[in-house]
Amino acid sequence: MVRGVGRIIGAAMLALGLAGKAAAADIGNWDAVVAEAKGQTVYFNAWGGSENINAYIRWAGDELKSRYGVSVVHVKLDDTAKAIATVLAEKSAGKDEGGSVDLVWINGENFAAMKREALLYGPGWATKLPSWRYVDHENKPTVLKDFTIPTDGLESPWGGAKLVFFYDTGRTKAGELPRSAAELLKWAEANPGRFSYPQPPDFTGSSFLKQVLTELIHNKAKLQHPVDDATFQADVAPLFAYLDKLTPFLWRKGKAYPQNYPDMKQKLADGELDIIFAFNPAEASSAIANGELPDTVRSFVFSGGTLGNTHFVAIPYNATAKAGALLLADFLLSPEAQLRKQDPKVWGDPTVLSLAKLPAADRAAFGRLDLGVATLGPDELGPMLDEPHPDWMTRIEAEWTRRYGAGN
Repeated sequence: MVRGVGRIIGAAMLALGLAGKAAAADIGNWDAVVAEAKGQTVYFNAWGGSENINAYIRWAGDELKSRYGVSVVHVKLDDTAKAIATVLAEKSAGKDEGGSVDLVWINGENFAAMKREALLYGPGWATKLPSWRYVDHENKPTVLKDFTIPTDGLESPWGGAKLVFFYDTGRTKAGELPRSAAELLKWAEANPGRFSYPQPPDFTGSSFLKQVLTELIHNKAKLQHPVDDATFQADVAPLFAYLDKLTPFLWRKGKAYPQNYPDMKQKLADGELDIIFAFNPAEASSAIANGELPDTVRSFVFSGGTLGNTHFVAIPYNATAKAGALLLADFLLSPEAQLRKQDPKVWGDPTVLSLAKLPAADRAAFGRLDLGVATLGPDELGPMLDEPHPDWMTRIEAEWTRRYGAGN
């Protein structure tokens, strides 16, 4: 999450940030972009906590190097806010050219902060990429609105996400699975120590808080707008009343929490946890294919729906290798790269493309893709719940830390 980033900036600084220092090549002339990118090194700041994702990024970098002469350096992050802090520090120092971050994997409150603080290159470049013509923006509104914030072409969609739960059929019967937050609480009470979530501000852990809040808040429409300070405590009271009841029945009674999703996955494999969750419907199949989880693991969702969103890549306003960053963003959006990414043996991340828009050969390749034994079909994933405005994540993370943080 982003902390210590000011919310008020002058109109002149906003205009400066949005315009940035444009790449010499016009994105409307893609051949010129490709020519300018040759020889550049793109510093891609992206989460580095999963080896299969790291391997995918290495593959993409190798492809860009062999095809276009562009080098990609994966700057591995444990928190995207670190990349934002770097760009903000450079802007504060007047470094409007030659920035150290060329491309960043981003969404949610981090995108909102970069847009608010005028740290992004654009607007409009994302919808001008050659591969944009394949994006399913008609049926996937989250590729145009990131946690309620219009993207304005400031970031390019990279993959889809939906909250899905996993369990091991060798230990847990399908008929006993909880199908709502309320049922999960009852299940935890009956199975103490067998469920937990990563400690916020870890993204996966914070997403669990948002899922519960979305189910329990009295007026769901409020979540699509910034927090109202006057009613915040009343609005989140159902969430924290729920967590007060849940915490004593968590793994280690809530005195410690899993570090992140990979840690939860390992605890499921080791038999320490019986139910875990991730923001990737194919994650369980991918983990099975890579030998990280037993082949008895399966997926389930809450009957009333789970959170869904899109994740993106964005270019800072002062990026050094803007042309190379554009080329990498376009390649990541290409049918070839999206197909490989959706393969559970590689990553299993859902595509943002419309299969109907693809050439016949690419469409057929997606159709042949084996999504894995533990992946729910589209008709089994249930309703998609809208992500709250980014302001909610920031505020509930702070409130969670005050109530349950380490040492409390």
